[in-house]
Amino acid sequence: MIISVDPSSPLPPFEQLRAAVVALVERGQLQRGSRLPTVRQLSADLALAPGTVARAFRELEADGVIETRGRHGTFVTGLPRRSVAQREQRLDAAIDELISAAAAAGLDEAELVRRVRAAFG
Repeated sequence: MIISVDPSSPLPPFEQLRAAVVALVERGQLQRGSRLPTVRQLSADLALAPGTVARAFRELEADGVIETRGRHGTFVTGLPRRSVAQREQRLDAAIDELISAAAAAGLDEAELVRRVRAAFG
């Protein structure tokens, strides 16, 4: 599991860690059933306080992304539970980012739509 935390980021370290784990799960790099490192191990690896990692784990557990099974460890359970409104908001943000990236690359709307359709195959 490759995660980094940027100490100069305005985002708190626990939130950076939470977002990184969610992104790995969403991209399929962390599969359901994957065991996560212990709080102690991850805090040492990332040079974070154990309480910071524990908070990220609590947030991930509340979102349904991970499950702690006592001494057996912490495991990925699936994608975060999100409301329809949250999913649509996230999708809208991704679309805005795609449009901005396409414009910066010099693509017009027709070319962007063609590429999106081609990606769906």
